[in-house]
Formats: sequence, structure tokens, C-alpha cells
Amino acid sequence: MVYLEDLVAYCNERTRITAYHDAPGAKNGLQVPNRGTVTKIGAAVDAGLGPFRSAVKAGVDFLIVHHGMYWDMPQLLTGPVYDRVSTLIEGNCALYSNHLPLDGHPEIGNNALLAAQLGLVPDQPFMIIDGEAVGYSAPWTGTRSKLQTQLESHYDRVVPIRCGSESPHRIAFCSGSGNSAMKELIKTGIDTMVTGELREEWFNVAQERGINVFLCGHYATEVHAVQALAAELATKFNLPWEFIRTGNPL
Repeated sequence: MVYLEDLVAYCNERTRITAYHDAPGAKNGLQVPNRGTVTKIGAAVDAGLGPFRSAVKAGVDFLIVHHGMYWDMPQLLTGPVYDRVSTLIEGNCALYSNHLPLDGHPEIGNNALLAAQLGLVPDQPFMIIDGEAVGYSAPWTGTRSKLQTQLESHYDRVVPIRCGSESPHRIAFCSGSGNSAMKELIKTGIDTMVTGELREEWFNVAQERGINVFLCGHYATEVHAVQALAAELATKFNLPWEFIRTGNPL
């Protein structure tokens, strides 16, 4: 029998959950318990009614998500909010959320795995928040066209902003939203970044500062870490696991 508390303790320790000062709404850790034991692990990017229903239908009773349930809390437990909570409770599905620790982990984090997709080994931290690296950068010896081609082999939609060097020497990785990373990119002097999405106004900045940015989708760049943690957990505790896809195109 595998106990919920043992899985939670392993996840907390493996991701160094207390080392990161995350946004208040992240509420990293166990957000909703189940009855105390686990038979199947699930992984999803987002907390939401759709993923919860899919997880319960698949027999998942421990669901790991990157974006938890409390970003916009507190709210009345009515309507869709009630539907989310009741789906988990009635389905005996525990919810575990892990945000920045699963972006910045040097082995199973989103940004380390983004680099690994390109065959790169990150050797410098990027975007240090309260002493902890959230992103990473790695040396690059090819052209930006080669970079785009490689990214397009992994992602359904890549939006290129090609305003920097045609032969960048270093690439920064920031999964999900790259808005807060643009100022950091300028400070470091790195002229090329792989990220998920940007607000519209950053295009002008990229033009003016001579920066390449490749946008691969917020959701798409953050599927990696939850799967890596779920797979590691499944091996450790001899449990099955499943990735809960939602088809999010954003």
C-alpha cells in the first residue's frame, strides 16, 4: 500500500519546495487530499474541471499539476469552483501543485528539459529569484535557423521573433510566460531566448534591443516537468502514471 503522505514528502524534498518564494496564489504542495492512499499517479499542467474529470475517469488518485487551484482565490464555493472541488473529493483524487520549483529544478525542471530537447546542457542560471534559479542558459554553436528548425520538430507552433544575431552564442530558457524574463535577458546580454509566450509590447523591445525570441506556447513548454516528476515518482513507488492532456493551444 502506498500512502499519500509518502508521495507528498518525496515530491516536496525532491523539488526543494520550501526554497522558492513563489507567488502567493501558487500554494505549492498538497492542495486537496484524498482518503490517504494512492494507486495511480497523474500529471497535468493546469488545475481545472476538465483535467480533474479526465484524471478521475482514468483512475488517478494523485494528480500533480504545475498551475494549482488557488491563483484566483478566495472565491465562493459555487458554480465552476464547486464543480472543481467536488470532482476531486467525490473522485478521491488528491491534488498536488508545484510551480516555480518545477520550472527551476536543474534535472527535472521545465527549463532544464527544454534545453535537453535541443541536446544542450545548461551551465548558467537565468532569472534568479530570491537566490534560486528559475531558468537557465546554455551555449549554442548553430544558427538561429537551426534553432527554429529544432524547436519546430518538438512543438506544433513556434512563433519566431528574429531580431537578434543570426548566429547566437547562448540561449536562455524560460518556460511559460517570458514577460518577466525580457528585462533579465537585456541585463545578461544574451540575445536569444526560448519561452512560451509574450505580451504584444515586447516585440518592439526585441526590435530595438536586437533580440531573438522563439515562442513555443505557455502550455506546451510546461508539460515537461510534471511528467518527469510523475514518472520518477511512479518508478520510486512502483505505481502506474498517466499524463492528462487537455489540448490547450495557448
